[in-house]
Amino acid sequence: MLHRALDEDNFILSQFIHKCSALGFVSYAYSIFTSNPNPNIYLYNTLISIFSRQQHLSKDAICLYKQARTIGLYHDTYSIPFVLNAVTCLITSTQIHCEAILTGLNNDVHVATSLVRIYSSFGCISDARKVFDEMRNKDVSLWNAMIAGYVKAHDMDTAKYLFVNMLEKNVVSWTTIIAGYTQGNQFSQAIGVFRKMMSVEVSAKPDEVTMLVALSACAHLGEHELGEWIHSYIIKHRFRRTVSLNNTLIDMYAKSGNVKKAVELFESMEIRSGVTWSTVISALAVNGCGREAINMFSRMEMVGIRPNSVTFIALLSACSHAGLVEEGRLYFKTMEENHGISPDIRHYGCMVDLFGRAGYLDEAANMVKMMPFEANAAIWGSLLAAARNQGHVELGEQALQHLTEVEPHNSGNYSLVSNTYAALGRWSEARVARKIMRDTGVQKSPGGSFIKVKDKIYYFYSGDRSHPQCERIYRVLSHLNRASKTILHEYWEYVELLDADSPQEDHL
Repeated sequence: MLHRALDEDNFILSQFIHKCSALGFVSYAYSIFTSNPNPNIYLYNTLISIFSRQQHLSKDAICLYKQARTIGLYHDTYSIPFVLNAVTCLITSTQIHCEAILTGLNNDVHVATSLVRIYSSFGCISDARKVFDEMRNKDVSLWNAMIAGYVKAHDMDTAKYLFVNMLEKNVVSWTTIIAGYTQGNQFSQAIGVFRKMMSVEVSAKPDEVTMLVALSACAHLGEHELGEWIHSYIIKHRFRRTVSLNNTLIDMYAKSGNVKKAVELFESMEIRSGVTWSTVISALAVNGCGREAINMFSRMEMVGIRPNSVTFIALLSACSHAGLVEEGRLYFKTMEENHGISPDIRHYGCMVDLFGRAGYLDEAANMVKMMPFEANAAIWGSLLAAARNQGHVELGEQALQHLTEVEPHNSGNYSLVSNTYAALGRWSEARVARKIMRDTGVQKSPGGSFIKVKDKIYYFYSGDRSHPQCERIYRVLSHLNRASKTILHEYWEYVELLDADSPQEDHL
């Protein structure tokens, strides 16, 4: 380039600088830029874009942006979106927005999209909406940015309203809504949007990210049939099987109870991350395969993958579910000694659960006393449940006392103690526990369940009358109850008429 004087062409030079940066030679790329005697705004934009993608160079990107204006160059519709990617404070964002207004660049849809994103990232959703509303010509990227802003602000109602009113939707639009519902634990709604996406014509087919968030919702809902369909769709359409996508598939199969399929998928993976190993260990743990989980951890160590704190949570959970007390003690001890991982409150919670399930109540109580954290509701609840199962009323009372301090409105805690007294025949104490619950205004949560009808999930609770067809539902339920009683009555009349000498088991 020097020999042919091509370095004087800023367009070619910017391409060369961009390639140097992509190969990791950022300092060299910058030295070429500084040696250029006549840089134009295009060359500045290239460097600003490079610096904005690296967090430690974000301040340099902003300095270059200011420097361009100082030497008399005018920013264009690329300068502002690039520099906004490097901004880390709201004041700077506002200053750049003001400059965009003064130069008329705020009317460009790309600039507006960047402003919506930056305001949303700082939680200024009303400012982002103002920028959005002032734009006459909105493209799909601007709509997606505004919807993503409401998703980030946990306002799914407004996000869904904008989504419904979009004239043109692409795969990002659909995926953003599905991800928003999934992140907000509204898994049924996420699945509903995904099903609709697959049933209508969209400008782009679902991608790996869409499948990842849909599989996550399937895992939480136990929608194994849909999860398996998604897996088949991924194979059929030859999706890029990223590690994160495979990890989510393993988690989905594990939570659906198909641990065999989860392990098969794990074994078929050519590339595995630490998250992959932790996921399959957790999959084995939650399905009661404690020994298999320990063996998998040994394999993980043998191949040189370093476990993290999440790995040990899965491992200790496996020991707890399988009743492997000695193994649990060993792993809890060695996680810090051999791997340099300090146990946090979740690891202590696993140990309390392990000792409690195995009947080692004294060790469980001592673990709570010796840990360097204040016990949370999960730990006291685990200790209370263990005391309930072992009939240890005094420990149960102690756990309840702490639970009422950290979780005063949980009716399940009072029910556990009341049931513990009742199991021991101490009915007066059981009534006292119930009376305390009533006197303190604690309401017992109603029992709940769900049912899937025509690919839609309906939630219902004890005494629930919120469904629009509840009268019809209760009417059918009443008919079923009457029919059941009639059948049982006729059956026992038939049994009484049988010959007494005839073996009753034959008739049953």
